Amino acid sequence: MKKIFQRPTSLKQVPFRFCPGCGHSLIHRLIAECIDNLDIRERVVGIAPVGCAVFAYDYFNFDILEVAHGRPPAAATGLKRAMPDRIIFSYQGDGDLAAIGTAEIIHAANRGENISVFFVNNATYGMTGGQMAPTTLLGQKTTTTPSGRKVKTSGYPLHVSELLSTIEGASYIVRTSVDSYKNLINTKGAIEKSFRYQMEGKGFSLVEILSPCPVDWGFTPKDSITWLRKEMMSVYPLGTFKDKFEETG
Repeated sequence: MKKIFQRPTSLKQVPFRFCPGCGHSLIHRLIAECIDNLDIRERVVGIAPVGCAVFAYDYFNFDILEVAHGRPPAAATGLKRAMPDRIIFSYQGDGDLAAIGTAEIIHAANRGENISVFFVNNATYGMTGGQMAPTTLLGQKTTTTPSGRKVKTSGYPLHVSELLSTIEGASYIVRTSVDSYKNLINTKGAIEKSFRYQMEGKGFSLVEILSPCPVDWGFTPKDSITWLRKEMMSVYPLGTFKDKFEETG
């Protein structure tokens, strides 16, 4: 039992400072466990932008590069091309990847860059006050949509996985969640597969992870899980949207 709860080597021996009920700590641990399982820690470089992801260097026990808002795919492209033997991943939120970083993620996927992207979707700008993000649901209240997101003024929620799955250069696109033990296991499997595909030179992969943000949503940690399951999953269904190598054998 002691071994099961042992902190992964790829995490520093420090406590997380994320808000109570936040999914980032769970996702950090899953990434670290996968890196340990694959024995690639000395080869990994993580890339984090502005947002809650910015704290990655405080927690991961390997090289982390901090870059400008929305630019991790561009930095990851440069690093991977300069150091093809390294395992490069970006860790991005929806305000980052799906807003200011839209061009970067689309063109990295279109080029088929051999990188792994972990996209945390909590439907809000978590770090800067809970403003509306591209992934905010219709009717969802945020600090910039106090009466709920409306189509006429803000458009529709952006479905990143569905969008990227149409791009020819993308190899593996999947959406998971951290709301339950089963989905945590599925998320870990998707993260490890993304790393394996990169190690095998199979190109661009993205794992979108639905994650709670109790503070900005205005819920308790328990109620935020209920809301994620009832509201978010109906808009953002879980599943594999593209797996080029499983499809072709």
